[in-house]
Amino acid sequence: MAELNKQEKVVVNGNEEEGEETRLLEGMAALDFDMLCSTVASQQTQGKWREIESSGEENAVGVLRMWEGEVVLDFMYDRRVALESACCPCYRFGKNMKRAGFGYCLLQGTVYFILLVSVFLNILAFMVTDRSCFLYLAVAFTVSLGAYSGFFRMQIKRKFNIMGTDNLLDDCIYHLICPCCTLSQESRTLEMNNVQDGTWHGRGDICIGSHIEGNRPFFELHHPHPISIKIPEPCSMQNGLNGFR
Repeated sequence: MAELNKQEKVVVNGNEEEGEETRLLEGMAALDFDMLCSTVASQQTQGKWREIESSGEENAVGVLRMWEGEVVLDFMYDRRVALESACCPCYRFGKNMKRAGFGYCLLQGTVYFILLVSVFLNILAFMVTDRSCFLYLAVAFTVSLGAYSGFFRMQIKRKFNIMGTDNLLDDCIYHLICPCCTLSQESRTLEMNNVQDGTWHGRGDICIGSHIEGNRPFFELHHPHPISIKIPEPCSMQNGLNGFR
């Protein structure tokens, strides 16, 4: 019996060691993916890394990330996001701001909605009354909408260290020329990399992480159960065979 107990302890310890190795490998896989993105982005920028501001945040690490897909060419990569960006951009913008940690979804979506409606109302008023003041107001609200959206696009790039220029004008032009495509690209990047409340978790946490039980990884919440290979005693086996006969 003492030898059997020793065997059970060895098996349990072995399973615990294997579980720890598995957890370490899965954690390294999540880190390796970010480093892969960093290497590709560094190659596309001829090895020039953007300087990271020391803001004291968790995401301020030496990893240069990329947008998920092109602005126009990959617009329909995720059809759900594309339809939401085209049919209800105020909702999509609010969701992006909430994920990136730049305010409440309702507040940001309302501001976007007010600016967008003001543009259409002034254009309609100009078409009905033929007064140039409404046209000027429509242009002003359009520029304001592009500047507002472009400003937060630049903030997303700076916060998560996403590859791109630091020129605010470029981001504003993206939102002025093709707002739906730009919103779709931002949404894909935040959703596919599992960004929650301003924290970049990365693609690896989608598989090995769980937000239902907090921010702790899945492999820390569910440890592998020990398996027992207890051998039945010889006397009990003999009694079973006699009963069968």
